[in-house]
Amino acid sequence: MTDQYRLHYAPDNASLVIRLVLEELGLPYETCLVDRRAGAQESAAYRAINPNGLIPVLETPDGAIFETAAILLWLADRHGQLAPAPNSPERGDFLKWLFFASNTLHADLRISFYPEKYIGAAPQDQTVLTRSIQQRLAVHLRHLDDLAATKPNWFGHKVPSVLDYYLGCMMRWMALYPAQSDRSWYRLTDYPHLRQLLQQLERRPATQTAQQAEGLGATPFSQPILANPPEGSAT
Repeated sequence: MTDQYRLHYAPDNASLVIRLVLEELGLPYETCLVDRRAGAQESAAYRAINPNGLIPVLETPDGAIFETAAILLWLADRHGQLAPAPNSPERGDFLKWLFFASNTLHADLRISFYPEKYIGAAPQDQTVLTRSIQQRLAVHLRHLDDLAATKPNWFGHKVPSVLDYYLGCMMRWMALYPAQSDRSWYRLTDYPHLRQLLQQLERRPATQTAQQAEGLGATPFSQPILANPPEGSAT
């Protein structure tokens, strides 16, 4: 590994969150494309570093780390930025919302992307499940919009936290994926404080670098378009 970190990524996947944070931290890293269309995430080589076959993995001097929230928290603590310090009185609030984003919001989002994995092949069952999950996602976003309105130091400020970038990517995916689904439930104007957060993220140099690397377009969070990456595929 020529750099301190190696990010195993696919365009516009959860690895995008890690790329953004690495860029925000100004850290040197190299990337390794995981070709999803070729099933590279199922290969023995990839499963040796992530037995779950999921993206991303970050190789570090301390070993390979998987799970998006774990990588984010490890990077923030390792480099002392983008999250309250472990001894900060704000740490508890930050952690509960970070894990809400990972264990609740992201988990529900995955169900909405792949309903067949949770309810079976019947289209009517998938429709019922998807609509239920979309209602849950809308509630989650209202909670987060209320949180952003309170202006905690670690959410929605001029210098983003790892949670900002995590949420920004998930809201991007809500607006785009699956490409054929009805997303009338998602209206960014319903969440004015989150919309401001997304627009702030789009002005960050880290976001501009990621736009080029993964073909995300000029407004990847507030008015996203499907990725047109220079290599690899988002699906």
